Amino acid sequence: MTLDSAGPNVPQDLVSIFHCSFHPTKGNIIDWALKTNPDLDLTNVEFSSLPSGLHLVEEDVVYFTKGGHQGVSIFRRRETSEEGHRGFRLSSLGVLVAKSPRPRPWRHVLSLKSLIRSMYSRFKDEGIYDPGQFDWSSAESFFEQRKNSRTDSSDSGVWRGWSDELDLPDPDFYNPTTHLPHLLRILGLSTITLYKHILGRRRILIYTLPPVEASGILCQVAADMVDGSSLRLKGRTRESIRVLGMVTLSDLDMLQSEENCRRGWVACTTDAIYLEKPSFYDLVIDLTTSTPYKTGNPTLYLSRPTEWTGDGKARRHKLSPVRFTWSDLKVWAELERLLARHVTDDRHCCEPHPKATVESPSSWTGIWRVYEDVCITCAGIWLGTWRNNSVASYSTVNGNMANWGQVRLEGDEDLSVGGSYVRNLGMGIEGRPAAPSDLDREVPGVSGSSKATKRTSGMSVWSKFTNRDANDRLIQFPSDEEDARLRKHEQQVLLTLALLQTFHAHTTNLLSKLAYHLPSAPGPSSGGNLSTIYLSPRDLYAFELGPLSGLDAQFIEWLGEEYGSRVGVRVVVRRGWRDLIRVIFGL
Repeated sequence: MTLDSAGPNVPQDLVSIFHCSFHPTKGNIIDWALKTNPDLDLTNVEFSSLPSGLHLVEEDVVYFTKGGHQGVSIFRRRETSEEGHRGFRLSSLGVLVAKSPRPRPWRHVLSLKSLIRSMYSRFKDEGIYDPGQFDWSSAESFFEQRKNSRTDSSDSGVWRGWSDELDLPDPDFYNPTTHLPHLLRILGLSTITLYKHILGRRRILIYTLPPVEASGILCQVAADMVDGSSLRLKGRTRESIRVLGMVTLSDLDMLQSEENCRRGWVACTTDAIYLEKPSFYDLVIDLTTSTPYKTGNPTLYLSRPTEWTGDGKARRHKLSPVRFTWSDLKVWAELERLLARHVTDDRHCCEPHPKATVESPSSWTGIWRVYEDVCITCAGIWLGTWRNNSVASYSTVNGNMANWGQVRLEGDEDLSVGGSYVRNLGMGIEGRPAAPSDLDREVPGVSGSSKATKRTSGMSVWSKFTNRDANDRLIQFPSDEEDARLRKHEQQVLLTLALLQTFHAHTTNLLSKLAYHLPSAPGPSSGGNLSTIYLSPRDLYAFELGPLSGLDAQFIEWLGEEYGSRVGVRVVVRRGWRDLIRVIFGL
């Protein structure tokens, strides 16, 4: 089934459709476009749809933002014998969706792929090299069927909770959020560093090589880790962090304006020159260090100011590698326990280079990883979460590189996600208790159910399986390929919901501790200045963070900047040598 055959389920949220191509003498150009509003500016959208390096792949999907509208384009490299084109044409067909609280450009991907396939096939059969206005009739019909005719935000962007968000009419209509398990497996412990920057409303850039579809998906997934729709403590903005998708050098002005909004954003790029401009972002994730040719996890760098101007603003920045803090291990252990219970065979789903061949690491790389394994094991012992009978799941023994980055601090197999975090049944993703009838259901593909397991499975959105016997779902081989596909997708959705619940519970715990230090109402203003609340490194224990970690202290200050400004205060963590000595010697 395609989106076009879905009848009333066809989304009607498009504000523009366009076709871009690379011309050998003119560069990137817009060949054809339609808009619902003639004032909609499409300037430079051709660069977002055809980012640098895309000529190296046959096809790709690019997510981007233009003028506040999220969009997606389908890229194709077509062979041609035309003179001056060097053997192939580079082009893409893209759309922009209406502004809304939850834009969903991915809902048009399958139909756009089908449309561009039929268009290019007809162009090839009829020998059309430079299409005229009439040749775009099929794309025009596509746009007329899906264009947004409302003057306000499209109803398709209304947020109704994660269960509604992931309850899709068919598993083929994928939602990027379901790729959350893949993001966690790719980043490993560094996921928590990314999570802290998302919650702290920082600027995050993902540097990748083509193809870029995976990085665009990861941008959306990263933003979805923090769901502020049901948080009681409100920040300075009700909107979630911005998902910009692909950015190029033509977007430097846009990034500068986004910084003034102080909302935070997550984007991806193929332009390596951004690595030389660290002042434009706070964290960069280098996915190029995670390819099979460069075995290892993605490398994370913090942008740190090195020189200041007279008015207190940073003039120069430099990149410093960052891994994780010891306080991240406890949160990661909860997430990793969930991941360990759901083993899939699509490990290459979000890898930037799925067709590459894995090579063995060098001896120096192996020695460095052995050192890292020892550090992680020692951290587990220090936290009291290591067990003598645990498997060496974070070892690279026998050359099994698949184990690297997946730390398993073995312990109780009970799925009590968060331990001290998830207390009440009402602390779900949507801020509502699960239905009693759902509590006895088991998570598909999970053996050894527990109360917490059933609590997690209560978020299932697939009612078509409700009347089936749970044991049959666990042990019987699917009767046909369709049933197997549905079961696999259901398990992916259940795992995603469980991981989202863990992130939500941890976020709620952090913000509830922060609310204890903040006034309940704004205090008297003094010329617009904020009053200061000082915390000592010892106070970080209450947040279950490391008192000696500079990143954890900065993280609390970010939260104070976001949630304290509404009540007229800012939060500062003292880190003088006296404060640190008191922590070290327990004074």
